[in-house]
This record gives sequence, C-alpha cells and structure tokens, in this order.
Amino acid sequence: MYGCREAIGELHDRLATTLTKLTDDYEIIMVNDNCPQNSWEVIEELCAKDKHVKGIELSRNFGQMKAILAGLDNASGDWVVVMDCDLQDRPEEIIRLYEKAQEGYDVVFARRAHRQDNPIKIFLANQFYKVYRYAVDGEYDGAICNFSIVKKEVIEKYCEMREQHRAYVMYLRWLGFRQAVIDVEHNERFAGQSGYSLKKRLNMAIELLTSQSDKVLRLFIRLGFTLSFISFLVIIGLIIYHFAADVAIGWTSLIATTVLMGGLIISVIGVVGVYVGNIFIETKNRPLYVIRQILNSDK
Repeated sequence: MYGCREAIGELHDRLATTLTKLTDDYEIIMVNDNCPQNSWEVIEELCAKDKHVKGIELSRNFGQMKAILAGLDNASGDWVVVMDCDLQDRPEEIIRLYEKAQEGYDVVFARRAHRQDNPIKIFLANQFYKVYRYAVDGEYDGAICNFSIVKKEVIEKYCEMREQHRAYVMYLRWLGFRQAVIDVEHNERFAGQSGYSLKKRLNMAIELLTSQSDKVLRLFIRLGFTLSFISFLVIIGLIIYHFAADVAIGWTSLIATTVLMGGLIISVIGVVGVYVGNIFIETKNRPLYVIRQILNSDK
C-alpha cells in the first residue's frame, strides 16, 4: 500500500467478493509501505471488522519489492496472489488465474494486453526489457506484471532469495517450475499517482542490470579492446602519414586520443564501482525490511 488510500475500501470489497467464490479459507494481506496518505488507518479499520484481513505496517518506506517480500514471508495460503493496490489489477481476474493454475501450473502471470499507462512509461519499460534480455540471456515480456498466482512451495523458494536488489517477476522466472501466462484486462488507476518517478525507474533499472548480470562488465571489456585496437591503428596511420608526407602530427590527435582513453577508463572504473557497491551492500546482511506491527496474524 502506497499512495492509494482512496482505493483500499473498494479493493477490499472486490477481493472479498471474488475470493468467496473460490473458498471461505482465505487471507488478504495488506502491507503498508509507510504510505504518505496514512493508509494504515484504513487497514486498521478493515482488520477490526474483517478477520480475513491481515495488516502489516513497515517501520519506514522500504520500496515495493521489499514490501511484497514482507507480505510473502507472512502468507500462509496454498496459493498466493500478488497484486498492486491501485486497482489497475482487477481482483475479478484472480478466478481466471486460479483456474489456469489448476491445469497443472505452479506460477501463472497476468499479461496486460492493453496497458492503461502513460505512453512514455510503456516506451521506457519496453526499452529496459530489451536491454535486460541481452544482459541475462533470457526472454522477458514487458507486458507481464507482478499480478500473479503462485503455489506456496514456489513462494517459499522465492523468499529464500534475500538479495537487496529485488525483482519479483524476474526472480520467479529464474526459479523455473511450471509457468503460464494469461492476458488480463488492465484498468486505469482508481486513485492516486504512481510513486515511481523517472529517476526511480532509471535507478531501479541500473540496480537490476548490475545485480543480476556481469554482462555490462564484459561489454566494457570488449569496448576497451575495440577502442584500443582502433587507437593503435590510428597511431600507426599517423606515423606513416608523418614520414610519407613529412607532415607534423600535432597536438590535436594526441589530445583527442588521451581524452578518448581517459573517458573510457573513467567509465570502466565507474561500472566496476557499481558492482563493488552491490557487493558492499550485500555483505552488510541487513534485514530487507522491518515490521512495526502486524494485525490479525496467526504466527
């Protein structure tokens, strides 16, 4: 829950209506990721009147992926659904996800056939997945979202992965198991605005690329060798030109070559620094989130 206080009541009502069509034994876990609109007040009210609702309040904002992990760590169902709180993911689609899972799948993802998002957001997401597919040598569809139903055994394996930089869909894809995808209707936001600014999205993209693949480093190694080889050929050409035409090489070529190589070296050091920074963050082994309180918990 973040930035969508007005949607919580509608979300609860539609979830309860949908889930009772499947079973009477269910839980709705609402994780408050330090929502600036104080969504916790609404969650407390729901927990008081509906024992199916479990409220988890984090001590501060830890980000969407870690808030999802907090919910999954405290989920007890045989099947677990992950969805956003803004009602772009339609609760009614849970029935279709569950029915697909009963065909023998451990994980069923929802694919937004027609995304109701800003065109710029969609464009940037598509470009990121192109780069990510190259980085990890895998096929990832940018239209697939966090909205999914997953078997408890798979969730347990996911929760064992305690990396700081997290990606829900990508981690599940990496785990394997029997997976399927179905197209679902994607609605506009019921209330509020997305908490992901362009800067946050770019930072998350860099974190994912550098925390899950070393291809960026390998790319710079190739780039370094290529530029060094080109520079070597240019130097040889300049020497031949100098003696053949009796023309002074001058300082321009020297400065250009120095700037080129200096920029390359700085870039490589920067990329290496990002990887070293990731190692530093992981070795601190801090908890991925801190829970302030849990309501209606059976643990």
